[in-house]
Amino acid sequence: MESNMAMNTDMYPLYIGGKRVETNKIVPVFHKYTGEQIASIAWAEQCHVEEAVSCALQTFRDSTLAPYERYEILLKASSIAEQRREELERSLCREVGKPRKDAKGELDRVINTLRLSAEEAKRISGEMVPLHATEGAENRIGFAIRVPRGVIGAITPFNYPLLLSTHKVAPAIAAGNTVVLKPAPNTPIASFQLVEILEEAGLPQGYVNIITGGAEAGEWMLDDPRIAMYTFTGSEAVGARIKERSGLRPVTLELGNNSPNIVHSDADLGKAAGALAARSFHNAGQACIAVQRIFVQKDVLQEFTNKYLAHVQQLVVGDPEDPATDVGPMISEKEAIRAEEWVHEALSEGAELLYGGKREGAMMYPTVLAKTRPEMKVNCLEVFAPVVTISPYETIEEAFTIANNSAYGLQAGLFTSDLNIAMQGARKLEYGGVIINDVSTYRNDVMPYGGIKNSGLGKEGPRYAVEEMTELRMVVLNL
Repeated sequence: MESNMAMNTDMYPLYIGGKRVETNKIVPVFHKYTGEQIASIAWAEQCHVEEAVSCALQTFRDSTLAPYERYEILLKASSIAEQRREELERSLCREVGKPRKDAKGELDRVINTLRLSAEEAKRISGEMVPLHATEGAENRIGFAIRVPRGVIGAITPFNYPLLLSTHKVAPAIAAGNTVVLKPAPNTPIASFQLVEILEEAGLPQGYVNIITGGAEAGEWMLDDPRIAMYTFTGSEAVGARIKERSGLRPVTLELGNNSPNIVHSDADLGKAAGALAARSFHNAGQACIAVQRIFVQKDVLQEFTNKYLAHVQQLVVGDPEDPATDVGPMISEKEAIRAEEWVHEALSEGAELLYGGKREGAMMYPTVLAKTRPEMKVNCLEVFAPVVTISPYETIEEAFTIANNSAYGLQAGLFTSDLNIAMQGARKLEYGGVIINDVSTYRNDVMPYGGIKNSGLGKEGPRYAVEEMTELRMVVLNL
């Protein structure tokens, strides 16, 4: 089917019920490496948010898409995304500043997530409830079914705009919901591309509606009681506000982290150093499970550090559209300046610079620090930049303790050849995911993904997101 979104233009109005909606305010979108303007987006007012919710609600009430149809649409969307790979990868390079190899990885995961979500559309089921186990219910039959919640309010961040929109929208469709999607205003193009792909695959207009705007648009979404559930990926502060304002409505929150990665003395140091160096600066460190804190058993600290730095020194920094580039710019010069200030603050308080520390505009070069303290910002807060600290520990128990000394709890990495230590880590590390012999950054889209403590609530991953986006309804037959 032909979309009304008209993606052959660099102007992106709001998209509500299959219609392009113009607004009074227009905001530019910039190439994150060159700084040139690459697009413009409409800026929503409250009336537009209300219109989008109304459209989503009416579409939900009128919905006739059966599970097999949702399966077919999502599966076809995955094929279309594959066919448009070159275009989508280049777009991510431009609007996010993501190196080409990272953009390829994001596209691979988008395609896989669409396929996984398609499969989940066919697996939604219920369960029998043995009412006859209690006296007086001999003639009753009970069963529970899963039903869609209704309108899902989805708010996505800048760092993985296509993938994280897919992780919210595709399971919502699989579950039978409709969506009001608010992408990050500095990386909105990917969301429009996703909806265009879904509608080309056969999704009726009105199922996904796009609102672009600032924080006030998110507030207006929270004000609307017709939104049945909120799913958000972003900062801890915004997540806490969503939880506070959502009342009794369910929320899924994927928030911050300062990911610890433990390298024990019995680990394969070459493997650990290579894996950690490769993923420490992925997407310029702008991932909530990016490697941030590396803890190394003191007997192998120097050997590991030498191996790690040897890998880091090979990383190519530069134009994200150059296939050789490993590390591109951060999302903005403002964020790069913040990261640089945190590094300078740590150095002024006694930290040692092992590598990097250089900034040019929005480009923060890979930076490695040693001799830091837990209370320094580069350790206790989410740095969200290509900045890593390396610290020693004595015993594995101490490593678990210092790794857990965090307000966050999303994912942790542990390198060891000892199965007992691996299982201790699985039990003792206070994180939603514990990755053994790989980095904290590892995420397979089929797995349950979500943190504890200040890292959020609920789980993503298509199967688990479908559970979050449906509710259990009890049915009793009195015969």
